[in-house]
Amino acid sequence: MELFSLSLIAVILVVAVFDFTNGFHDAADMVATAIASRAMKPAVAIAIVSCFTFIAPFTVGLAVADTVGTFVDISSSSPLTGESVVIGALLAAISYNLVTWKLGYPSSSSNSLAGGLVGAGLYAVGAVQIQWGIDALQGGELQGVMKVVAGLFASPVLGFVIGFVSMKFIFTAFSRFTEKISGLFVVSQYFSVAWLGFSHGANDAQKGMAIIGMMLLANGVTTEFSIPVWAIAWCASAITIGTMFGGWRIIRTLGFGLFRVKITHSVANQLGSALVNTLATFIGAPTSTSQVVTATLLGNGAAEKPGHVKWRTAAGIVSGWWMNLPVSMLLGWFYCFLYTAIRSSPWVLSVPSYYQKMWILITPCRPRRTSRE
Repeated sequence: MELFSLSLIAVILVVAVFDFTNGFHDAADMVATAIASRAMKPAVAIAIVSCFTFIAPFTVGLAVADTVGTFVDISSSSPLTGESVVIGALLAAISYNLVTWKLGYPSSSSNSLAGGLVGAGLYAVGAVQIQWGIDALQGGELQGVMKVVAGLFASPVLGFVIGFVSMKFIFTAFSRFTEKISGLFVVSQYFSVAWLGFSHGANDAQKGMAIIGMMLLANGVTTEFSIPVWAIAWCASAITIGTMFGGWRIIRTLGFGLFRVKITHSVANQLGSALVNTLATFIGAPTSTSQVVTATLLGNGAAEKPGHVKWRTAAGIVSGWWMNLPVSMLLGWFYCFLYTAIRSSPWVLSVPSYYQKMWILITPCRPRRTSRE
């Protein structure tokens, strides 16, 4: 049993933890408005979102995984260097997720992972091996880091605009209807929650797949970046389980902390967020479901009564977004440095021989064949 195989297994397990925290975070964002508007029971909302989150990765392409998994080039790096990039980025994303969950703020797992990859990549392989995409951007194309940044930063802005416009449309289209029309919104809530869950699984689950693909490449298991079927199933299962245990701290912040959410807000929020996620997945750009849902909800509130929105709470959430990338980059750099230092220590280098000795001791001795046999 060699050490790199142990690290590969460890990364696959840690990816499950990352996807679990991702689903844990985003489940709260996706169902917060449905629960706050009292249109759906929490268990029903979570069940619908979880089901469609699991289905999505098997039915869409892997364009997002290709974007995330290839903008830091580790194909020509040593196994140790490739591992340090992947593990540093993973630990950075998980750390930021857990801290923001504890504070009750919806953060971006995508931003955390992207920032961690850039920070770890800068330490391990240098800026030359990072596909920044600046030259392609001058030619009118989105590639590499620029594609990631465009998806993560443009999606909240688009979410706010769509949330504002969709809310204005609902007010205009249904202004003359009585309260009896609310039944239509209750029914449409099931469709909008399902679509949001599907768009979440289609985009967010692919980031964990990208990490596994990078680790397989770093260990020489594959000769080029690719995603095996078992990795799709593994990440889909992990993010779905995390979704089933959605964080109530974030539900309280989004569902009750910004303004009084009604069923019209809930439907407009989910439809708008799902549309943004779907468009981003189509072009292969990663998005943050947390940011998209929050920005769309702020657009919903601003369209009705801007004065009723608790903008101070919103400012706290948005400030966390701006801190996400730089903090994750620093964490990725630090964890990459730490992992490289630990792996290079004499004690760790002696681990493979230790396992070989243990393997010899526990392996039953086979009788030698004689010449008569």
